Order: sequence, then structure tokens, then C-alpha cells
Amino acid sequence: MKTIKYSRLVLSLEVICYMGIYKIIDIVGTSNKSFADAAKNAVDEASMTVRKIRRAEVTKMDVKVEDDKLVLYRVELKISFEIER
Repeated sequence: MKTIKYSRLVLSLEVICYMGIYKIIDIVGTSNKSFADAAKNAVDEASMTVRKIRRAEVTKMDVKVEDDKLVLYRVELKISFEIER
């Protein structure tokens, strides 16, 4: 445990080293509301079958336009999750 003291603030940091094996997969989420909602939908759906998701990185964002109107937000993500040993 490492303690850092500032004038009015004391932070205690505990660093835990853990070695694991992670798998990365690409997923796509969509929404008619926002990019954030599209990303949430993708992670929510993936979490139904993938356990221990640790990180999601947005790799691409685009929108679908029909008749000059934005109709769909689309987000591509890479999610990483720990593999059980």
C-alpha cells in the first residue's frame, strides 16, 4: 500500500498485479438515439454471452442517412474479456 499526502488530501493506492489472458472480439451496436446508446446496446448484448468484459474501445462510428435525415447511429467496438484458465 502506498500513501500519498497532499495538504488536505490523503490518497491510499493499492496496486494489485494480476496476469491474465484476454481475448479481443469486434462487435457492432446500433441506435436511433445516439452513438453512446449504440455502444451501450452493443456491450449490453455482448454481456449476455461473454463474461468478464474488461474494456470496450470504439474503433469506428458512422451514421445511416435516408432522404437527408439521419436514421441510425452505428458504432464498431473491440471488446476485451478475460479467458478462464
